[in-house]
Amino acid sequence: MHVVILGSAAGGGLPQWNCRCPICSLAREDASRVRPRTQSSIAVSPDGERWLLVNASPDIRQQLFDNPAMHPREGLRHSPIHAVLLTNGDVDHVAGLLTLREGQPYTLYATSGILDSVNANRVFDVMAADVVSREKIALDRGFEPVPGLTVTLFAVPGKVPLWLEDETMEIGAETETTVGAMIEAGGHRLAYIPGCARVTDGLKQRIAGVDALLFDGTVLLDDDMIRAGVGVKTGWRMGHVPMTGEGGSIAALADVEIGRRVFVHINNTNPVLVEGSAERDRVEAEGWTVAHDGLTLSL
Repeated sequence: MHVVILGSAAGGGLPQWNCRCPICSLAREDASRVRPRTQSSIAVSPDGERWLLVNASPDIRQQLFDNPAMHPREGLRHSPIHAVLLTNGDVDHVAGLLTLREGQPYTLYATSGILDSVNANRVFDVMAADVVSREKIALDRGFEPVPGLTVTLFAVPGKVPLWLEDETMEIGAETETTVGAMIEAGGHRLAYIPGCARVTDGLKQRIAGVDALLFDGTVLLDDDMIRAGVGVKTGWRMGHVPMTGEGGSIAALADVEIGRRVFVHINNTNPVLVEGSAERDRVEAEGWTVAHDGLTLSL
């Protein structure tokens, strides 16, 4: 199984377009200290030829350009991307669908809850129905979006996308609106969970024994954004479990048998983004990799 992390940042990327926090400023001034990153997305293939795109970020055009394996290779119109899968309806995971509209056939997969939110917004009709088929996928049932690649979606604690929040919103519920993906090929398993509000015993059992885990690394501490002075929301309020602190993912997953551990979907205020920082060293000492765009895994 071939895995490419196309985008490793949370919503807005790094640096964010209007942010002058210390980390965004460093990303503009010295890429050797902080690598710029695009918004969350990965591509997975069983053979290096046919690819599944998991989440379509607003930066998808640049991400595909930066990865030659995703370039067209046949005739005047072609793409090695055979399917797209959504793990939630967040803007940083669905806005790129508007770019994938140039008459290229593929199949869009998502749970009923996620796909219904896309279908309800007419702007996504630019993906013509006779070109891009949309398939609703039930939880806990394997399907094959690309020959040789089996995917099973499962609910993880989360919340509805920001643009769908209302007074009935519940944070931490396990529903169809925030899911993880267990991806299997050639006897190997990859768990991709870019959004998760807390680590539960059920989640730990689900991912035990995987060859690689790509997990929500939005914030280091629950109050990262508040400490940085650029926001008032905690990680929990945004539907993201912190790496450290009470209930943090590093400690919660420490006793779970996992091969490669990689943090993805990293917010611009997270200090682990700074190369050589004490925060980065601490995370790496616990056996985790901080993802960057272009990071590849072969399983």
